[in-house]
Amino acid sequence: MKKTAALPFPQSKNGHFFDELGDFIGDVFYEILPDLGFELRDEQIFMAFQLEQAFKNKSVIFAEAGVGTGKTLVYLVYAICYARYMRKPAIISCADETLIEQLVKPGGDIEKLSNALNMEIDVRLAKAREQYVCVKKLNNIIDQTDSEEIEKVYDDIPSFVNQQGASMTSFKPYGDRKEYPWISDREWKKIAWDPLQQCSTCEYFHRCGQTLNRNHYRSAGDLVICSHDFYMEHVWTKESRTREGQLPLLPEASCVVFDEGHLLEFAAQKGLTYRFNAETLTTVLTGYLNQDVREESLVLIEDILAGHDEWFDILKESAKMQEESNRKEVPRTPEMLAVAEKLKKNAASLLDQLVFDSELYVLEEYHLKMIEEYLEFYAYGLDILLKDNEGIYWVEESKDTFSLVIMPRLVEEVLKKEVFSQKIPYVFSSATLSREGDFTFFSQSLGIDKSIGFTVDSPFDYNEKMAAYAFVTDEEEQKWQHIADKSFKNEGGSLVLFSSPDEMNRFRDWLFVKKPEVSCLFEGDQEISELVKKFQNNENQLLCAYHLWEGLDIPGPALNQVIIASLPFPPVDPVFKAKRQESNHPLEEVDIPYMLLRLRQGVGRLIRTATDEGVIHLIVSSKENEAYCENISSALPVKINY
Repeated sequence: MKKTAALPFPQSKNGHFFDELGDFIGDVFYEILPDLGFELRDEQIFMAFQLEQAFKNKSVIFAEAGVGTGKTLVYLVYAICYARYMRKPAIISCADETLIEQLVKPGGDIEKLSNALNMEIDVRLAKAREQYVCVKKLNNIIDQTDSEEIEKVYDDIPSFVNQQGASMTSFKPYGDRKEYPWISDREWKKIAWDPLQQCSTCEYFHRCGQTLNRNHYRSAGDLVICSHDFYMEHVWTKESRTREGQLPLLPEASCVVFDEGHLLEFAAQKGLTYRFNAETLTTVLTGYLNQDVREESLVLIEDILAGHDEWFDILKESAKMQEESNRKEVPRTPEMLAVAEKLKKNAASLLDQLVFDSELYVLEEYHLKMIEEYLEFYAYGLDILLKDNEGIYWVEESKDTFSLVIMPRLVEEVLKKEVFSQKIPYVFSSATLSREGDFTFFSQSLGIDKSIGFTVDSPFDYNEKMAAYAFVTDEEEQKWQHIADKSFKNEGGSLVLFSSPDEMNRFRDWLFVKKPEVSCLFEGDQEISELVKKFQNNENQLLCAYHLWEGLDIPGPALNQVIIASLPFPPVDPVFKAKRQESNHPLEEVDIPYMLLRLRQGVGRLIRTATDEGVIHLIVSSKENEAYCENISSALPVKINY
């Protein structure tokens, strides 16, 4: 473990930490930062002393603060000081990888704070597993691929990775998605880690980039920054990893900050998701068949494989595609459930047989561990599926794979037990956490019994800085033409936000035919932070995206126009269908709140500093304009013009 750095303020022998921290906070925001040219903001001061209560009492706090309040600098100062005081790193959990990069980029808030306070900050990134290359997948595909992008990644893999006798001292972290900015998302998926990888039994495990990066960030002194998805994966796997003699994914934390914390509930659901691939069970159990096992076990395996094939045949025939979604709805038919029930019983029986087989015969530990892990996963996922009203499930199908995905409906009880029962400070930071100042709905959905909360409005005068226009059309061709006209007239500097990748790709196809004069960047063509950097460094660019409704921070003229291609209603998929079914008024309680929150976040990409100015263009259908005109007006900080 790295030696903990000293606190950035002197401590007297008889002084109280929080008293001295309060004095330091006052110096930072009243004197040090203003003397260096930072704007003194009353909202920042108010937020700072509200956070003091959460850290002092080790409680949960909801810090709802608008754009421009400087909330990131506030929570960073507290988190770093508290980490050094407790001698445990603070975890900063972000909405996604884009927001992580915004924090640590050159000129970002962490670098600004480090320079302002003349303090070296030890910050390390703990990225989601799919953000790392899987060497095994890469080596398996390299001889068959004709992709220059993948070949370039292969050439960049350090030599020690494929040297069995390489010294451990030569192992250095590698394999982060960001190291390969040239590769598209489509090609990256072919070589990145995915849930079907059996890492614990992989021959590359100790030389894997993911493993080496994990060892690196575990020794952080001040900050470990991760995504919500990865934090929740840490929570759900902590107990099982400890039981198996492995370290948890993240180190023990002094405190946790959830930046864009309004997205944590979905990350929690996603973290508990079970993914069944049509081929994986066959692959896993084939390894068992090759062992010296009893006849009783062999018969049971054959029954499971036959039932599994029957189950997936039913799923393939009955699954129904949803519009604007890659998720197919799975009907809950008696036939499907009966097969699943039988599979669950047989999987439990086989787990019992493993105990006898491992004691009576020589089973390779490699296969034993892999089979046990997968069968436990398989049985638990089936249990959620079979219980009424506990699971949300759908099918995902691509050219090469067919998978059933099962997600728990409610996560508050698990969060209450596994996360918020710990006596450490938890800070939720976002511009959108409450319903008209009431945090009850949000806190209950996360299993939080006691909390404090406050709201701080943005200090910006939006009437001076922003103009908003609505364009009403029912023709997609007119929509695309409007986006192109506004972008070209603006000579770039435009962010176009789409509600789905399908919508973005339809615009892309239209644009390809029209041969635009302005250079266009599309999400997915390269690693996202590389695209953002290109856009930021060239004012004549047009950036098209469907994920950048939040977390994107581009001050200055590089981004002076945001075009919202359509109202960001939730997709018509099984997750939101389940939410609608739970509500007595789904439109008012699910669809409209989601749309308005997303809309506010998207509009918030435009004005990032006191000197920014620009235009919002919102495109709506005539039906939407009639139905949601008042809702839209209430969500925007300025009057909308038609």
